[in-house]
Amino acid sequence: MKIDLLLTDCHAATLSEGEGGYGVIEDAAVAAAEGRIVWIGPRADLPTVSARRTERLDGRWITPGLIDCHTHLIFGGDRAAEFEQRLGGATYEAIARAGGGILSSVRATRAASEAELFASAMERLEGLKATGVTTVEIKSGYGLDRDSELKMLRVARRIGREGGVRVRTTYLGLHATPPEHRANPEAYVDEAVEDILPAACAEGLVDAVDAYCEPIAFSPDQVSRLFDKARGLGLPVKLHADQLSDSGGAALAARYGALSADHIEYATQAGVAAMAQAGVVAVLLPGAFLMLRETRIPPIDALRRHGVRMAVATDCNPGTSPLASMTAAMNLACVQFRLTPQESLAAATREAAHALGLGADLGRLEVGLRADLAAWDIQNPAELAYWLGKPVLHARWLDGVRS
Repeated sequence: MKIDLLLTDCHAATLSEGEGGYGVIEDAAVAAAEGRIVWIGPRADLPTVSARRTERLDGRWITPGLIDCHTHLIFGGDRAAEFEQRLGGATYEAIARAGGGILSSVRATRAASEAELFASAMERLEGLKATGVTTVEIKSGYGLDRDSELKMLRVARRIGREGGVRVRTTYLGLHATPPEHRANPEAYVDEAVEDILPAACAEGLVDAVDAYCEPIAFSPDQVSRLFDKARGLGLPVKLHADQLSDSGGAALAARYGALSADHIEYATQAGVAAMAQAGVVAVLLPGAFLMLRETRIPPIDALRRHGVRMAVATDCNPGTSPLASMTAAMNLACVQFRLTPQESLAAATREAAHALGLGADLGRLEVGLRADLAAWDIQNPAELAYWLGKPVLHARWLDGVRS
């Protein structure tokens, strides 16, 4: 068998479905050809191969490349001053209602050029790549007008071409009401639904559609208008749901068969049951929980009881989660939300792939899946959620190519 890449002298955590635990293969070998895994198993069982490149990993662990399935990676400026305000006692809602929060990032993003947005996002991306990330979801939502939203999505596509990661783009048109529409939010909903989304779709810039469903943002009825439009365009949907209040977001996501419902700190038992029935992935965002000093954790026990898939992501953004490390997100999910290390690794690989609609192609080490891989300087997989700040990545491969 002729192959492009052979990795030997390693231990593999396959994260395969139904195996339980990490899906460990001790003293493993992994072979890849044409960007996909063509063989994986114990090295003693490796068939005769002719490899263009062979790499011995000297006993390191190999996992699927990590997947950050919820980011706002592209934005202008920062919101460090708001961080200071929150430490001084101001609430997120109060800052937002005073014209700060998302709208301050909108002003900076509108003022930035595509080149400037690309350069700053690439700096943040380096943090994710250094923690084993090979796939990143990137949302718009800091433009909130046609030109600026398309600008963000074009930058996201460029990152996918030049950034050394796989990128999925998400149109987050209903993120906040822009200042020019403050007196008439419905006019902005019309624009987001009937103008911006079709234009972005026509340019091939959108892989999924998202919205922020909260009293300080958009109502279920407004979100439904956007989701109906997305459905008509053949696009899957995701939802910022039940982060700050019980707004019925989990149930709304379930009604539309969403890929994921994200945050869900205030999701009800009924909402969780609806998510389970519809196959909606729960995306947990412990960085925002930490930065906002929240106290109500997502309903983890209910998610487990109903068999809802749980993913973990950084929610990298300038205001509520300036987090650019997937391994730190995994640690926080364990410490704050009481996930096990095995759950957190599955949440950053297999389950995150499902949250992006990529579960058939990514997130596990199995024959036929893409050879997006990460090798680690660790003694066991639990260390990926254990170390906080210690660099443990040895190498990444995207489609079997080291990057």
